[in-house]
Amino acid sequence: MVQYDENLLSDMLPIYYSRLFPQSLFCRWLSCGNYPQPLANRELSFTLAEDIYLRYLSINNQKELQTLFQKKCPYKLDIGPVYNTKPSIGRHDAIVLARELVFDIDLTDYDEVRTCCQEANVCDKCWRFMIVACEIINVTLKDDFGFQHILWVFSGRRGIHCWVSDYEARILDSPGRAAVADYMCLITGGDNQHKKVHLGNDNLHSSIKRSVNIIDKYFSNIMEEQEFLSTVERVSSFVKIIPDETLRKQVEEALNKLPASSPERWETFVNLYHQHCKQNGSAMRKMKYLIEEMKIQYCYPRLDVNVTKGFNHLLKSPFSIHPKTGKVSVVFKPENAKNMKLNDIPTINTLLDDSSKENAQHLANMRTATKNFQEVVFTLEKTEAMRRKNEASASIDF
Repeated sequence: MVQYDENLLSDMLPIYYSRLFPQSLFCRWLSCGNYPQPLANRELSFTLAEDIYLRYLSINNQKELQTLFQKKCPYKLDIGPVYNTKPSIGRHDAIVLARELVFDIDLTDYDEVRTCCQEANVCDKCWRFMIVACEIINVTLKDDFGFQHILWVFSGRRGIHCWVSDYEARILDSPGRAAVADYMCLITGGDNQHKKVHLGNDNLHSSIKRSVNIIDKYFSNIMEEQEFLSTVERVSSFVKIIPDETLRKQVEEALNKLPASSPERWETFVNLYHQHCKQNGSAMRKMKYLIEEMKIQYCYPRLDVNVTKGFNHLLKSPFSIHPKTGKVSVVFKPENAKNMKLNDIPTINTLLDDSSKENAQHLANMRTATKNFQEVVFTLEKTEAMRRKNEASASIDF
C-alpha cells in the first residue's frame, strides 16, 4: 500500500472535498436532522492545520459548504447540535433544540481485555470487538426502541460511531438520552474493580439474553485470537472476577497446570464452575450467571456514555478524513461489519493516486460507502416527508 504522508494532507484535501466528499447527500442528511429549523441553525466545527479549532460554523446550503471547504480546508469536520438560532450569531444565548442520538465505541476502551493491540493501534483481531458492538447496539436500537434510521460510520482509526436520526431520537432530552445509554450499559466500575458485570439472580432480561447469544457467535474466535487465558497474569486477572473464593483458587490452580491454550482453559473453567455449583447450592445462587457475566465483561460494547448523554456533543462527520491515518470515515451497513478489513478502508492518498495498486479497489469501496449513506438519507427523507404530512393533516383537523 502507498504510504500515507500527513504532511501532504493540505494538498490532498481540496481535491478530496471537491471530487469525493458527498456534499449534496451530506446537506440533505443534515437538513432532515434539522427540521423544523433551517440548516443554518446546525453547528459545524472545523479543525485546521496546526490544530486550529473553529466552532459555531454554519451553512445555508451546499454551495456555502463547498465555499467553506475551499476556504478553510478542514483537517477534521465535526457535527454539533441544532440550535434555536444561527450558532455563529447567538452562541452565548442559543438553546439546543435537536441532536441525533449518537454512540461512540472506541477500541482503546477495550485495552483491559484486548491483547493484540493497545492504545491507538488496531488490527483485524481488534475489529471483532467492533463487530459484536455493532450487532448488539443495532438490534437493541431497532427491537427495543423502535428506531429505524441508523447510520454506522467507521471513526477513521480505532472505533465506530452510530447516528440515530429518527425524529423521536433527535428531540430526546438529556434524561431520555441518559436512560437509553444506561439501558445499554452492562459494564460498570473503574480500573480497580475486578468484577464489572452484575446480573443478579433473577431471570435475565430478554435484551441481555439476546446480547449473550450474539456474543456466543464470536466468543470462541475472540477467545482464541485474544488469548485471554494464555499467561499466568491473564489467568490471575480472570479468576479475580470469580466471587467464590473456593472456586477461584480451584480454577486458578487448574488453569495454570494446563497448556497455554485459552479455549481449552475456558472449557476447563466452565466444567469446574458447573461442578462446583452442583455441589454447593448457595454458590449457585450467588453466581447464577457467572459465565454470562464473564462473556459480557470481555466482549460487550464499551460505550462512551458521556457522548450519548451529552445533548450538544460534537462528533466526527461521516466521510471526514482522519489526519493521523488518512482513512475515510466510511459509512457501512451493520450486517457487513463482519466482512470489513481495515486495509480495505479507503485512504485519501490511494483514492487520489491513480498509480496506486489499491486505487481501483478503494474507489469502489468509497462508492459503496456513499451508496450506503444514500440509502439511509433516502429512507430518512421519505419518513420525514410522511411525518410532516401527518403533522399538517393533524393541524388542519384540529
